[in-house]
Amino acid sequence: MSGTSRGRERIPRRPLPTFEETESGIVEGISESGFLKVALDDVNQYGPHAMIVLLGIVAAATAAVLMVAMFLT
Repeated sequence: MSGTSRGRERIPRRPLPTFEETESGIVEGISESGFLKVALDDVNQYGPHAMIVLLGIVAAATAAVLMVAMFLT
């Protein structure tokens, strides 16, 4: 799985990112490497979990902005 094209692939594969497995739980695993680094760079196995939490935070912030805009008009 290197970055070279194999066979008849039209789009070459990108090199795999560095990945560190951790033996700790989900909260400790996310806080060890930093929330944004785990969510956006997927540095350990809790990347998808951190991305879902980030999605909830962004959705809540968007809802708050829309509610404020609704009450101001």
